[in-house]
Amino acid sequence: MKYLASLLLIGFAFFATAQEEEPMTGPKISFAEKSFDFGEISQGEKVEHIFQFENIGNEPLIISDVRTTCGCTAPEWPRDAVAPGATAKIKVVFNSAGKMGMQNKVITVMSNAVNNPARVKIVTNVTAPDPNN
Repeated sequence: MKYLASLLLIGFAFFATAQEEEPMTGPKISFAEKSFDFGEISQGEKVEHIFQFENIGNEPLIISDVRTTCGCTAPEWPRDAVAPGATAKIKVVFNSAGKMGMQNKVITVMSNAVNNPARVKIVTNVTAPDPNN
């Protein structure tokens, strides 16, 4: 019985190592950070953050669109292809006019990447404006 168990274990180990992963083909976007917290800001304030990313794939990455959850968040992204191994940035500007309390805005990046779509987010707590200003 021990012999059969050992034989099965060896056969299983051989089968597991014989299965090679297929190499990844295509672009793949990888963000340095998935989320950014602005902390507390006053209503009416505009804040911005830059999300850096890298194309860790083996083909050029093309971002076709960057969508946000509301018009209060405006993105800017590279229109040119990002070469394999290269880095680029997506700038996000959040306008807190008319907002109050906790805000959680998701930014969806549409591209030709194998991990499309990719998402990052910004978080902030909007407080009442300072009446002395």
